[in-house]
Amino acid sequence: MTSPVILGVVFGYLLILFLIGVWGNRDSHDLEGYYVAGKKLPAWVIAFSSNATGESAWLLLGLTGMGYAIGVHAFWIIMGEVLGVACAWVFVARPFKEYTDRYRAITVPDYLTERFRDGSNVFRWLSAIIILSMVMAYTAAQLTASGKAFDSFLGTGYTAGVWIGLAIVLFYTTVGGFKAVAYSDFLQGVLMLGCLTMLPVVGIAQAGGWGPMMDALRAQDPALLEPMGAYGLTIAGVLSAAGSVAIGLAFLGSPQLLTRFMAARDQEQIVNGGFWAVLCVIGFDVGAVFGGMAGRTLFPGLADPETILPEMSAAFFPDFFTGIFLVVVLAAIMSTVDSLLILASSSVVRDVVQKALGYDASERTLSNLGKGVTVVIGGVGLVVALLEVRMIFDFVLFAWSGIACAFTPVVLLSLFWKRTTKAGAVAGMIFGFATTVVWVRAFKADFYDLYEMIPGFLAGLAACFVVSLLTEPHPDAVEELESVRASVGPTFSR
Repeated sequence: MTSPVILGVVFGYLLILFLIGVWGNRDSHDLEGYYVAGKKLPAWVIAFSSNATGESAWLLLGLTGMGYAIGVHAFWIIMGEVLGVACAWVFVARPFKEYTDRYRAITVPDYLTERFRDGSNVFRWLSAIIILSMVMAYTAAQLTASGKAFDSFLGTGYTAGVWIGLAIVLFYTTVGGFKAVAYSDFLQGVLMLGCLTMLPVVGIAQAGGWGPMMDALRAQDPALLEPMGAYGLTIAGVLSAAGSVAIGLAFLGSPQLLTRFMAARDQEQIVNGGFWAVLCVIGFDVGAVFGGMAGRTLFPGLADPETILPEMSAAFFPDFFTGIFLVVVLAAIMSTVDSLLILASSSVVRDVVQKALGYDASERTLSNLGKGVTVVIGGVGLVVALLEVRMIFDFVLFAWSGIACAFTPVVLLSLFWKRTTKAGAVAGMIFGFATTVVWVRAFKADFYDLYEMIPGFLAGLAACFVVSLLTEPHPDAVEELESVRASVGPTFSR
C-alpha cells in the first residue's frame, strides 16, 4: 500500500497546479493572453520555464540512466545543452524578441510570415504539418512516461496513470493558458533543480565520498571514467560525442522554446533571464549525471538504468522525499506536455484557422476555440499512448530533433543573414525535417547510430543557404534586419 505521506505530497502538488490554472484563467480570454501570457512574463519565470520545457522526463529518468550506464561520457550532453542554452539567450533571444514585438507575433509562423513577406501563408501551413506530426508523437511519449511513473510509485496501473497525467495537464493548460503553463513550469523547474542537487549529494555520501565512488566505478568498468567512453578515440566515439553535443542545437530555434522569448515583458527580462537559464541547465544536467554515476556504485547490475532515480529515492530518502521525487518526475513530464499542447493549439487556431483560412471571430471566441483544440490534441496523444507503451526516450529525442531541424536553421539565418529569402526558408524547413525522418528510418543504423540532429540540421542549413543564394530577398526585409541590428545593439552584432 502506498504511504499516505507520499499520497499527501502528490495531492498537494496537484492542488497547487489546480490553483495556478484558476489564477491564470483571468489572462487567457484573448489569443495573446492564451498563447503568450500577454507578453508580460518576468525573467525568472521565462528562464526556468524554458529549461523545464526543454528537458522533459528524459532528464530525470533518461539522463540519470545515461550517467549510470556510460559515466562521464554523458558529459558531452551537458556540454551541448549548456552551449545551446547560453547561445540561445545571448545571440537569439534579443533579436527574436525585437522582431516579434514589431510584428505583434504570438507564434513562430507569425514571425516567419512577416519576416519573409509571405502572402501565400506557406509558412503557416508547413509549420502546422511539422508541428502537429511531431507534437502528437512527443506528447504520446511523455504520457507514456506519466503512466509508468504513476504505476511505479503509486501502483495505479499504466492506463490509469496516463489518464491522470493528461487530466491534470489539460486542466491547468486549458483553463489558465500560457500564463499557467509558464508559472507551473517555473514551479516544476525549481523542484527539478532542488532534487537533482540533492540526489548526487546523498548518493555520493552513501557511496563513501568522491574518492571511493571513483574507485568503485573504475573497478566496475574503467570506461565509465573515460571521456570517450567504451568507444575510445574511434569514429564511433567521436560521432557519439558529436551527437550528444548536437542535442543543444534545438535550444537555438525550437518553437516551444522561442515562445518564451516572445512572452518576455521586455528586453531587460531577456538580459536578466539568460544568467538564470544557464545556471539552471548546469544544475539540471550535472546533478542528473552525477546522481546516475553514484547510483551505479550503489546499485550495480540494474536491468534498466533508467530506474536508478526511483531506486535511490526509495532506498535513501524518507516517504516525504520519495513523494517529492515522484512529483519531480511528474513535473518533468508535465512541463513539456503543457508547452507542446499550447504550441500545437496555436499552430491550428492562430496560424491556420485565423490567419491562413481567414476565420473572422472575436478574440474570446478564438481563445475558446484554442482551448477546445488543446483538449483534442491531448486526446489524440492519449490514444497513441494507450496503444503504444514501448516508446519513450528514443522517440522523444527523435521528435525533439524533428521540430528543431525544421525551424532552427531557418530561424538562425533569418536573424543574422540578410540574404535569406522566402524560398530558402521554405527549402530549409522541408529539407531539415525530411532529412531527420529519412535518416532515422533508412541510414542511422549504418552510420554508427549518428544522432539525427546532425544530418537534419546540416541539411536544413545547407538548403536554406543555397536556395537563398539563387533567389532574391525582399528589399524591405533587408532594411528591417539592419534596423533590428541597430536596435538590439552590440550583442546582436558580435
